[in-house]
Parts: sequence; C-alpha cells; structure tokens
Amino acid sequence: MLKPTIGLEIHAELKTKTKMFCGCLNDAGETHPNINVCPVCAGHPGTLPTINKEAVKAVLKLGLALGAKIAETTKFDRKNYFYPDLPKGYQISQYDRPLVESGVLVVEYKNVVGESVNKAVRLRRIHLEEDTGRLLHLTIDNKQLTEKSRSNVKGQTSGVSLVDFNRAGVPLMELVTEPDIEDALEAKAFAQELRRILRYLEISDADMERGQMRVEANISLAKELALSLPKDGALGTKVEVKNLNSFRAVEEAIGYEIKRQTEVLESGGKVRQETRGWNENSGETESQRSKEEAHDYRYFPEPDLPPFEPAALGLEDLKIAVPELPAEKRVRFAAEFSLSREQAALLAEDRRTAEFFEEAVSELLTNIAEGEEGKKIIQTLYNYFMSDLRGLMNEKKIVSLDEIKITPENLADLAIAAASGEISSRAAKDILAEMFQTGADPRQIAKDKNLGQISDAAGLKEAVLEVIKENEAAAGDFKKGKQNALQFLVGKAMAKLKGRGNPEVLRRIFEENLSP
Repeated sequence: MLKPTIGLEIHAELKTKTKMFCGCLNDAGETHPNINVCPVCAGHPGTLPTINKEAVKAVLKLGLALGAKIAETTKFDRKNYFYPDLPKGYQISQYDRPLVESGVLVVEYKNVVGESVNKAVRLRRIHLEEDTGRLLHLTIDNKQLTEKSRSNVKGQTSGVSLVDFNRAGVPLMELVTEPDIEDALEAKAFAQELRRILRYLEISDADMERGQMRVEANISLAKELALSLPKDGALGTKVEVKNLNSFRAVEEAIGYEIKRQTEVLESGGKVRQETRGWNENSGETESQRSKEEAHDYRYFPEPDLPPFEPAALGLEDLKIAVPELPAEKRVRFAAEFSLSREQAALLAEDRRTAEFFEEAVSELLTNIAEGEEGKKIIQTLYNYFMSDLRGLMNEKKIVSLDEIKITPENLADLAIAAASGEISSRAAKDILAEMFQTGADPRQIAKDKNLGQISDAAGLKEAVLEVIKENEAAAGDFKKGKQNALQFLVGKAMAKLKGRGNPEVLRRIFEENLSP
C-alpha cells in the first residue's frame, strides 16, 4: 500500500513599516506600480542593505510561540538565480543558520470520516528573506490584468510582461515543516492554524488572495514497508507543487497529486522529481521545471550583512508579548463558558472576535449570578454576537469589530435584558439593529421606543380574553386537546401587544382560562 508523505513550505509577508533591507514603505495596498522602490531594493550597483530589526523580531516571536529553538547566532546568505522579478540577480535569504529551528504545531481537524483528530507536525526551520517583485502578463485579449492594473499601464500593447517592484524587498518569512503530514486535510488544517497564529501575533495579515501567504507542498509516495527502511529514497520521489493561493487549492492540489502519483506508480512508471504548478481551471497540477537542489542556487554568506545574535533583541520581552494562542483559547472558552467545541472554535478564529466576546462575558458576569443562569445568558450573548451582530456587519460589508458602534458592555446588557425577560427576543433584534446604527444603550432604546416586555399577568389578561373572544374556533380546538391551537392564540395575543407580551406568561394565562 502506498503512503503519502507531505512537507509544506509556507511563505508569509511580514507586517512591518518598511522593507527588509531598505527604508522603502512596505505597503501591500499600493496599486500604482514601482512607487515604493529605491536603489537598494532595485538592485543598483554599490548599494548596501541594512537589516529590518522589526522583521527579525516578528520571526523570533513566531518561533517562541511555537516552542522552537532560537539560534545563538544567525546570518544572511545570497541565493543566486536569475528571473525578471528579482532585480539584484540574487535573493538575500538564509541557508545553513536560520533564525529558528525545530518546534511543533499541533493542529485539530476533522478527517475524511468526520472524526476529530489532533496531529503534531514538527517544524524544521523558520527563516527570513526578501520577497521578489511581481510580474503581470498581458495576453492578446488583455484578460489577465484587472481593470485597476490595466488603468496604470499606458501605451502598452498585448503580448508583453510587466514587472512591478513594489513588493521586491518586502520581509518574507518562510516556515518549513518536516514531512509529517499524511493527507490533504492535514495540510489544509496546518496552513489554516498557522495563519490564525500569524494574525494573533499581529506579524502578518496572511491574506492569501493578496499573495501575503503562499503555500508550497512537497509530496511523495512510497510503500509503507519502505518507510521503515533507513535508506535513501525511502520516502519516494519528491514533487513540489506551487501556486497554492487558497486553502481550497492546498486541499485539492495535494489530493490530485497523490492520485496522479498513485496512478503512475501502480502502472509501473516512475515519478519524476520536478516542480509542478496548480491549475485551478483544470483542477490539475502541471509540470513546470525539474526540481532545483540547494547547490543549484550557489548559496554563500551575504558579504554586506554581518552575523548577529538574536538574543540581543530581547527574547524575554518578545516571549512576554506572545498572546494566548488560538488552540489555548478554544480549550479555555469551551471550559469556562460552557460552549461547544464548534462555538469556541468560531470565536477563536479571530483574535479581535475572541477579545470582544470575552470582554462582553466579563461585563455580563459582573451583573448576574454564575451557575446555570450564567451559562444560559452566555449562550444568549453568543447567539446575538455570532448570528445577529455578524449578520448586520455582513449586510453593511463591515469586516472589523473596531468599525462598529456597539461596545462589548452594551451587547452584554442586551443579552441580560433578553435572557431575563425584560425585553422579548423580537424586541432584542430590533434594539440590536438600533444599537448598530447609533451605538446607544439597549435599555435606553427599549425605553424610548416602548419595547419593554410585559410580563405582568394582570396587564396581559385583558389581551388574552379579547383574543379568546375573537377566535372562538381556535379556543374550542384547544379545549379539544389540539396543542397547535394554543400557539396560534399566543401569536394573536403577541400581535395585539405589538410583540411586547411575555409568551410564557401568555401561554399560562390562556391555559388557565381555557381549562375545562
């Protein structure tokens, strides 16, 4: 039986003010080509690079978060190759002395049969380098450029390639795993968890659509028996797959490549060591070139940058700055707030979402008793937060919680008022919509708009008697044992009370007045 062995190489652009080796702005939002460029990042002769200390700190912070080994001394190297988007003719990278080595990332995911699995993936290294420029290819029909890109290309004709050096020199982190991953779902889960951590650490936005995080997969197949034999080639022939710019592409490309290699080997053929690209349109990997080895790049130490000791940047301070990570937060939220694993995972997906919810819970628990009542109100809070508030944000195309007017304290007050019966669930949704527009206090909105729920039996009985009189047939049906009729009558009473009646109290009053 053939067993897949997969290792990932993940690049992430770091969120620093300037580029890796010069003072040009690191601005991912710049749409005009070749604006953030200087003689250093353009590779002019005689220029000298300087190391971006914040970029180095970002990689060290990730290494500390993953429990990895920080190098005692490290250096930069020149990786030599020629390509139009590499202005110097070489890339400043790291070869034999990376900033970070070893470490482990545990990922949780559901396998093909829906079982929850925890998988520990070992890390080989995390190093720092500079990004390349960006190539734009114009075809005859000009379809490969966006309208925004085309508007910046004046006097050009089809059939040419253009290079934008805005991205050249941007700090780029590369994380390399050991070949511990065994299938496409594991690989996808690893990439997703790493992106969460990068965002929690606030060192990269890791937006795959914008190329801020790119995944490459090294895939090989071998017979399970061969994997235990200590000889060269035991893991099979490695194929590298590039162009994985979404989590869906990671899963589908690895799945396809496993299938392709299986068919080659089972038919008696040999897998060729090569680099392949993922074609989303065809859903297939395509051969690009033979796979390079390290010696092909002629690495040698970067002569313009001296070796240095990462400890001089203050490792203890960086370690203190590492926040609670997504995996820890998922476990704690489920335990402390009595949430399901799925609910805790949704909250922990984004650091600001988790912080907002926890701030709201903290406010809530200062105003109510703990125990079952607290659990009930936390669940109410979760529903309004993740369903209703998120729905309003999606409707207005608002992404960040920092852009909304509702505070965690006011959202907690709304949940308390709804759970206690002070306002109805229908009124709570209307009040939330008003809070979203104005940022006003929920109780003040309820008072101003007369949305408080009526729970006083004396105040509800008159409406109940009127409904019974107006709906004699339904009242008769309930007396005959038809329970659906009671829900109909309660609905009529709620309509008469403009949604302000407490449905449980109304139900009780109807039962008292219609009992034989």
